[in-house]
Amino acid sequence: MKILVLHGPNLNLIGKLSTKEGTTITLGKIDTALKKKARQLGCELKTLQTHKNFSAINFIQRNRNWADGLIFTPMSWLRYEFSLLESLEIAQIKTIQIIFDGNYNTTGNGSNSIFDDYCFKTLTGKPTDIYTNALEELNKSK
Repeated sequence: MKILVLHGPNLNLIGKLSTKEGTTITLGKIDTALKKKARQLGCELKTLQTHKNFSAINFIQRNRNWADGLIFTPMSWLRYEFSLLESLEIAQIKTIQIIFDGNYNTTGNGSNSIFDDYCFKTLTGKPTDIYTNALEELNKSK
């Protein structure tokens, strides 16, 4: 299975949020755990972290025929990035949305995401396990 991983705005700074929990989670550690799980499951990954919606749209559009699924952490895009939603709807990639909870949630209580209706599934939790759980869910759904 071929999976895209799209990390939204400010995920490169997740280490700053993790210090509030007394941990040292970084985007590099998340990507390393994803790569390890992908090898175990026999999946291929392409990842991107960006603050720019046009870069995210290009990533989806360029890989739409390659990808079987998408793990997407919208962060602040979850309420207003309708052009990104439109790209996902046109590309028709099976998508799991990740919403952080606890000190990692910078967008307020609950999801209220514009992507809720589009996504195959939304997973909520801490970054330590949620990404690998999403990868397992996509792999099961093939």
